[in-house]
Amino acid sequence: MTEDVAEKAELRRGWTTGACATAAAKAAFSALLSGDFPDPVEINLPRGGTTTFALTHRNLGSDSAEAAVEKDAGDDPDVTHGALIYARVALRKPDGKGVLFFAGDGVGTVTKPGLPIDVGEAAINPVPRQMIAVELGDLAKEAGTNVDVDVKISVPGGAKIAERTMNGRLGILGGISILGTTGIVVPYSCAAWIASIHQGIDVARAEGTKHIGAATGSRSEDALKEIFGFEDGALIDMGDFAGGMLKYLRLHPVERLSLGGGFGKISKLANGHADLHSKRSSIDFGWLENLCSEAPEVAEVARTANTSIEVLIAAQSHGFPLGNKIANLARASALDMCDNAVALEVLVFDRQGNLVGRADG
Repeated sequence: MTEDVAEKAELRRGWTTGACATAAAKAAFSALLSGDFPDPVEINLPRGGTTTFALTHRNLGSDSAEAAVEKDAGDDPDVTHGALIYARVALRKPDGKGVLFFAGDGVGTVTKPGLPIDVGEAAINPVPRQMIAVELGDLAKEAGTNVDVDVKISVPGGAKIAERTMNGRLGILGGISILGTTGIVVPYSCAAWIASIHQGIDVARAEGTKHIGAATGSRSEDALKEIFGFEDGALIDMGDFAGGMLKYLRLHPVERLSLGGGFGKISKLANGHADLHSKRSSIDFGWLENLCSEAPEVAEVARTANTSIEVLIAAQSHGFPLGNKIANLARASALDMCDNAVALEVLVFDRQGNLVGRADG
């Protein structure tokens, strides 16, 4: 076992907001049916197995009940870690509509098409909705009653948390989304980020946006805005997940993509890396040295350099078009990853946001 695998094996898994909401809703409905809150409350996970959650809040009324659990993201750097997920379950007169979902304080509302939830609906994704509906349906069946109830999910402080997500850009306003397809948060899987990239593409397509930009960071994003005049809805916060975005574009293409990033990260893409994070890919200085073979002075710098920026500065001082070479190679790599599904250009920026390389074919 490698050190990287061993390190990941020791990381603690956590639970999605969808799993937390399911546990809170189940506890609340159980109390409505029996008069008692189960604590801890056990739920089934979508791909098999069960887990339990302790309650942090409980309140039972005559026709409604509320419970809450604390979101534990394990060792994943999740912005919702520690958030309290509340579920209020209220009885309705039997109408055959089953479980209806509503956004409480801190949970967003969908305002743009292209997401898996209709415009105007609470930003509670399909799998968490299904998890809640199944758990409540099973309880109702055991009690010999119906499951015509309103479920309102709330996350105190969720609007503030949402400022650290891509929800505003996706048209999800007022708070966070209730997410999760497995119920489990795998540390450093960054699945939520990749899902947001996919959703950003879906929203742009649904709005008829023909030209989108994707950036590795805020500096390159600002540069793309300045060059192309992109609105926020046309910008994808790709981060390190170039491969995750480009592979999604194979089946969900747009007409044109302008991909921008810093010299180091785009160098990794040029060298065929799909994940640009420093823990999962690194600058190959031998490869850079070979790339600069036409300029021996620059190649010598690459051979002993500690950072890619050293090589870029040397190339600029000798008039060697390394930025354009990197851009062209990155473009070829990106086109391969998206199977040539989009018209694609690559822009390379230095640490000050200056354009140092470009390839548009």
